[in-house]
Amino acid sequence: MITQKAKTPTLLIWNGVLEKCEKKLARWKTQYLSFEGRLTLINSVLDSLPTYMMTLFPIPARVIKRLDSIGRKFLWHGNKERKGFNLVKWKVVITDKKVGGVGIKNLKVQSKALRMKWLWKFANENQMLWKRVISAKYEGEDMWMTKEVTTPNGVSLWRSIRDMWDEVKSNARIKVVDGSKTRFWKDEWHEKGKPGSSFP
Repeated sequence: MITQKAKTPTLLIWNGVLEKCEKKLARWKTQYLSFEGRLTLINSVLDSLPTYMMTLFPIPARVIKRLDSIGRKFLWHGNKERKGFNLVKWKVVITDKKVGGVGIKNLKVQSKALRMKWLWKFANENQMLWKRVISAKYEGEDMWMTKEVTTPNGVSLWRSIRDMWDEVKSNARIKVVDGSKTRFWKDEWHEKGKPGSSFP
């Protein structure tokens, strides 16, 4: 658990998640588990417990470091109390199996992807109540997204999510249907880019 100088709400809300992860894995320390068993347990505990929080809040680097430490110790040492050796670097362990990793989730990447889903939903789900509330509060600069949140009262949820819009937009394409959400000159609906840039 993070206790040292954990005065900010951002860190305090993660303490409960850390406690649950430690307790879940601690129950298995007295049991014999193979490497594969420990790996499965880590994926189920360290992936499922923080997932809900990661869909809304950016996960602090200190929390990632602590969760990785919990998983690393359990994976390589299991129920041993003595300190042993980590056979593979953790950055290799948290890569996909297809590229030689073990398949444990990269929490930083997973957190970012989960929050980016809200941007995708905002751009595509027009009738959702939560979207109408956000749109009313932050007034859209176009039909796809709200304006940037710069006011102090926007520091919480939507501001941290909205900050990733440029990255989502640069990796997406606009599909013109009835044209109601497409700005002819300013949106990149054509493979050659914005018509306004090609024909100023």
